[in-house]
Amino acid sequence: MMRHLISAADLTRDDAVLVLDTAEEMARVSDRPIKKLPALRGRTVCNLFFEDSTRTRISFEAAEKRLSADVINFAAKGSSVSKGESLKDTAQTLEAMGVDAVVIRHSASGAPYRLATSGWIDAPVINAGDGTHQHPTQALLDAFTMRRRLVGEDALGQDLSGKRVTLVGDVLHSRVARSNVDLLHTLGAEVTLVAPPTLLPVGVEHWTCDVSYDLNAVLPKSDAVMMLRVQRERMNAAFFPTEREYSRRYGLDGDRMAKMPEHGIVMHPGPMVRGMEISAEVADSDRCTVVEQVANGVHTRMAVLYLLLGGNEPAVSHARPTDAENK
Repeated sequence: MMRHLISAADLTRDDAVLVLDTAEEMARVSDRPIKKLPALRGRTVCNLFFEDSTRTRISFEAAEKRLSADVINFAAKGSSVSKGESLKDTAQTLEAMGVDAVVIRHSASGAPYRLATSGWIDAPVINAGDGTHQHPTQALLDAFTMRRRLVGEDALGQDLSGKRVTLVGDVLHSRVARSNVDLLHTLGAEVTLVAPPTLLPVGVEHWTCDVSYDLNAVLPKSDAVMMLRVQRERMNAAFFPTEREYSRRYGLDGDRMAKMPEHGIVMHPGPMVRGMEISAEVADSDRCTVVEQVANGVHTRMAVLYLLLGGNEPAVSHARPTDAENK
């Protein structure tokens, strides 16, 4: 593995499969009565969140604590950042405290890359979402969920070759879409984007995927359909006439889900806007993997943290845990 995880595009096929295989090992830990490993005992990880988050922050914190790391949570609101402190000064403060890794979420695209390459801090940097750019751990947990559902839990060493994945909705503002397109292509999947023309970015024709404007035509050949949230907080213009019109053309309801293959799954990175991009019937169906994605996010982030910070030993010992490890 590389030193930092900034973009899903930086991962090779072998890197990505290594993370997915390690996450499978981490998932087995959750079946134990005691769900902790001593892998990162004595290491300090800082969650540096300049942007509001619930799922991602809690997921990273759970992953860090299950690996026995010491955790520092930093939120921009109420901190020196709100008084004007720069990213550089914050990073140098963390460096002085001796943190071993930084998980950063920032509203500015490129902030994690800047932190990783600036020399301000000598620690691995993990991108937890930057602007409309990348969210690599989300793409990894999505790929992990797809591999488990579409290939099987015993699919160690395998990728997603031949699987057909459709991403639907606000691609323009979605870092999840960009990360998934990059990673799924690396893992051998065929990706199709479905969105209104106004919600597709300039240059999308150069992405490693197909583009369609007809959701009904794509559904019958989709092994997985990922619905993207319409990100009103990032919009500064009228990208579609009304919510009702958007839902009619690009929302996933029970009738549309019935067009999918029987093994097909429905995904969503959350939070879901029920009644707009996805109906309650679909969101609550057995084919929807939203809750699984949350659980798999912890396993996948444990894998990333372990591979960036851990040693060369296996992540999980299959021997019986000692009394010291159980404490």
